[in-house]
Amino acid sequence: MQQNIYPSYSEDKQIEHKIMILLLVDKIDIPISNRQISQFAQEENYMNFFATQQYLTELAEAGYLDKSQSASTTRYTITDEGIKAIDTFSNQVPPYVKTRIARYVEDIRHVVKQDLEVVANHFFQHDNEEYLVKCAVYEDDNILMEINMSVVNKEQAVAVCNNWKNNVGKLHSQIIEILLTKA
Repeated sequence: MQQNIYPSYSEDKQIEHKIMILLLVDKIDIPISNRQISQFAQEENYMNFFATQQYLTELAEAGYLDKSQSASTTRYTITDEGIKAIDTFSNQVPPYVKTRIARYVEDIRHVVKQDLEVVANHFFQHDNEEYLVKCAVYEDDNILMEINMSVVNKEQAVAVCNNWKNNVGKLHSQIIEILLTKA
């Protein structure tokens, strides 16, 4: 009896759906909630709630997504492994679906950002002639993370603020991962 080496239709669909989720999380480029991912999948009739939850769990367990929990909200960011998976399997997702993902991201980006407020400011400290940089992420007026640090000049302060604002999802996930890893 010859074994079929080609994936079945349902396996192809599972791969397509998982890559769609990875594309969505990658394109939004800020931590996106479980609810927002599920909303996309259901509104576009790609997958039902239960399939979406299963795929999110599998993607997080496999290391393609970072998962963070705050209060009652679960948020996801893409990992380097997730980006590699997109590079390898993005041809599994039809171009019109990629266009719909891009359009959805454009439509909800402001809502996601409202749900997740990112703050980065710097102040000159006259007593030690350094700059204090304050970086934070808030969700519904609750602090998810706040970091304060001193840097020696304004250029460093501006760079830290810009990097925080542009990479908050990745930085938040990496800091949590580092702090939770046993030394």
